[in-house]
Amino acid sequence: NVGFGLKDKGDFDEYTALVEYEWAPINRLGLEIELPFSFYYPIKGSNSVPGSKLNSLKLAAQYSFYVSEKNKTSMALGYIQEFEITDFEKYGKGKFLTGNVYNPFFVAARRFGNNFHTLLYTGPAMFHHFDDKSVHTSWQINSNFHYMISGTRNFIGIEFNKSIQQRDFDMTIRPQMRVGISDNLLVGIVTGIPISRENERFSTFIRLIYEPKHK
Repeated sequence: NVGFGLKDKGDFDEYTALVEYEWAPINRLGLEIELPFSFYYPIKGSNSVPGSKLNSLKLAAQYSFYVSEKNKTSMALGYIQEFEITDFEKYGKGKFLTGNVYNPFFVAARRFGNNFHTLLYTGPAMFHHFDDKSVHTSWQINSNFHYMISGTRNFIGIEFNKSIQQRDFDMTIRPQMRVGISDNLLVGIVTGIPISRENERFSTFIRLIYEPKHK
């Protein structure tokens, strides 16, 4: 997968990009490596802009411990490990790694009929900062609802990304769709609409997905 996005942060714009590779070495086990980038540009003459960077090296694993065709339900446990990296301009001037993010998670998915799909993703993301040795936790609770178009891999849907940290609740509503271009190539389009403008405003993201032929 490769993806490109834009977030309106108020005083500056954040352009995001990612390169991601996913594979399954055995049945029910999925592995992933991701490189997410962020580039920042000021607007309205603002000078308080974060430094552009490769955010982290992200490694993930997910195992589906329950799969029931009869109940049209699956459940999985997983873990994401992120090694956070300093800004581009600080390379060679200090610590290259600035922290870790530890993120165990649980996923449950259920299909209703042949076309309607629901999914719940939840777990804590624990941010460990090396500079002051502090750790803070953000609980992620994401739920979505998709309608799959019969005879295709296309869908339209909506996702609700919710986070809770230190009694602060944030939610972003993400209408989305996926369209198959060919047997091996798909495009996903997501928009983000926050319920408040505390941290960000409107955002959009486009993901290009290539899937090798299955043997």
